[in-house]
Amino acid sequence: MSIFAIGDLHFSFGTDKPMDIFSGWDGYEKRLEKNWRALVKDTDTVVIAGDISWAMKLRETYADFTFINALPGKKLLLKGNHDYWWDTRRKMEMYFYENHFDTLGIIFNSATVVEDYAVCGTRGWFYDAENDADKKVLNREAGRLRTSINEALKTGKKPLVFLHYPPVYGTQRCDELLNILKEYHIDRCYYGHLHGRQVFRKAVTGEFEGIDFRLISSDYLQFTPLLVR
Repeated sequence: MSIFAIGDLHFSFGTDKPMDIFSGWDGYEKRLEKNWRALVKDTDTVVIAGDISWAMKLRETYADFTFINALPGKKLLLKGNHDYWWDTRRKMEMYFYENHFDTLGIIFNSATVVEDYAVCGTRGWFYDAENDADKKVLNREAGRLRTSINEALKTGKKPLVFLHYPPVYGTQRCDELLNILKEYHIDRCYYGHLHGRQVFRKAVTGEFEGIDFRLISSDYLQFTPLLVR
């Protein structure tokens, strides 16, 4: 069994929020499905690191999750900044159950064992949080990251950390999150959120202060899930 990762699917099958207004996103759903099916088997796991659906409410995700559920593999979902539909774990898991979305799971203050690894992580927040409201959210996300890593460690497996927001971008850094990664000796971290060729140039992809960072935004990956393990 293999572990794959991708972020920022930005599906809008049930809402009017087309992505083809952006360069390179035309027909991306079909390209993604083709690439996904060529790589991922039913026994594999794919971590989807946020910005999954443009839906505003959980019930509006039905078409998007129907599409995702039908793709091969088990999917572990993390929250992104545009996932306004995200609800309590109980409500989401009940929604998945009622609609027979049996390949979907959630990473939220938790970790899930996949073979010799424990998938964990959180949304994260802006690396340049300055006002009190942003700092409050960032501190909460730092707490969630710590909780998720601790849950991973309880399993006895090696933690695999995923974030939606990048903890480092160009010369900017989010020490609140970086320090936690270093404290727990995390050696690899996957993140999304970033889009566009100009933005990609500043994205940190590779070793940074002992951590191997990998950008997994779907357009950066050319809509092809990245093999993690």
